[in-house]
Amino acid sequence: MTGASAKPVSGWIGEFVLLAALWGASFLFMRLGASEFGPLPTAGLRVALATVFLWPIMLRQGHLGAFRQHWRPIMLAGVINSAIPFALFAWAVMHIATGLTSILNATVPLFGALIAWMWLGDRITRLRWAGLALGFAGVALLAWRAPAGTGFKTDSAMWAIGACLLASSFYGLSASFTRRYLTGVPPLANAAGSQLGAALGLALPTVWLWPAQMPGLRAWAAIAAIAVLCTGIAYILYFRLIQHAGPSRALAVTFITPVFAVLYGVLFLGERVTLWMLACAVVIVCGTLLSTGLISTLRTVASRREQP
Repeated sequence: MTGASAKPVSGWIGEFVLLAALWGASFLFMRLGASEFGPLPTAGLRVALATVFLWPIMLRQGHLGAFRQHWRPIMLAGVINSAIPFALFAWAVMHIATGLTSILNATVPLFGALIAWMWLGDRITRLRWAGLALGFAGVALLAWRAPAGTGFKTDSAMWAIGACLLASSFYGLSASFTRRYLTGVPPLANAAGSQLGAALGLALPTVWLWPAQMPGLRAWAAIAAIAVLCTGIAYILYFRLIQHAGPSRALAVTFITPVFAVLYGVLFLGERVTLWMLACAVVIVCGTLLSTGLISTLRTVASRREQP
């Protein structure tokens, strides 16, 4: 997507904040669902129910033709952007706090900028390189002290941090993949088709690892919420943002997501937030702002407003 096709900030900022609120809640719902279903069935049910929710809407809007024309890259995008990262995050929230996973998720734009540079040839200035270094330094500092502030002290805490970073790298990859192969495809066709691809990719693990004891109503409600709100509706918003604001700005939604995720974790799970976590989060966000070029964009907008 080129900058010429992007809408002004006022045209997408509301969807931007709403998407952050929905994705922030996804960590809470993953924790509630995975505690009874297990990580892989949680991820599998999430995308399966999202598919059921999205496909009737896509058919009603008349986007089946767009899906048929681009079904291969759309479904592959679902594996990259949903199946793999959803499974990794669902496992991670069993070992570290949801607030911590959301802070690690804020590295998505860092990976997105790096992958766009390597794959799409996006230019990275010295300032943006400095931002990448700063952002990853924040992640290293967070990982160094993570077990003391996780809230779920398990021997797998460091592995969970690694899983979050791997999931974030897949999110970053999917943004460039969408930009490379799916530019111009209706957001609803992307959202519905990608969830179908993810559901097919997770079908066998979901059946194989289905819990022996039927989960309770709270777990089912969490799965339904994460499927409809945090996946179905959220991915429509996400693909719209890629089209209207560009992939870098769409990925920047992860700046705000931790604010909601930490708030939900404190209110509903009784999680503890340490000053170290908050300080590292600030470092990560500052690095991401630099690496994505958003600081330069904000400066340009501010200078234009100051001009008579």
